Amino acid sequence: MTINKESFGEHIRKLREDSGLPLRKVAAALDIDPSTLSKIERGERSANKDMLNPLANLFHEDQDELGIILLSDKVAYDLFQENNPNEIIKLAEEKIKFLKAKSARQAKIDFDI
Repeated sequence: MTINKESFGEHIRKLREDSGLPLRKVAAALDIDPSTLSKIERGERSANKDMLNPLANLFHEDQDELGIILLSDKVAYDLFQENNPNEIIKLAEEKIKFLKAKSARQAKIDFDI
């Protein structure tokens, strides 16, 4: 995946415009009001994970890549005003590794007696 610095809303707007679809049609596919989609595209409102599958299908995009863009927005906005965002990200990465290892170990426990 290439690094995408545009916001999720900007990315969706670009996909929509490149596809020649009006706001109302994309909003209908998401079962939301066109004004809500407009706010998402402008960064005034957040999208949610439930929107990923319909958007991926509509624009023939990879759902995982759309999810990465969406979640990276949320992380970036949460950490934007913190004094030490890089340290927070490093610690979070370590915690993720720990949790994955812990989960893998627990999955290997044989509960047969």
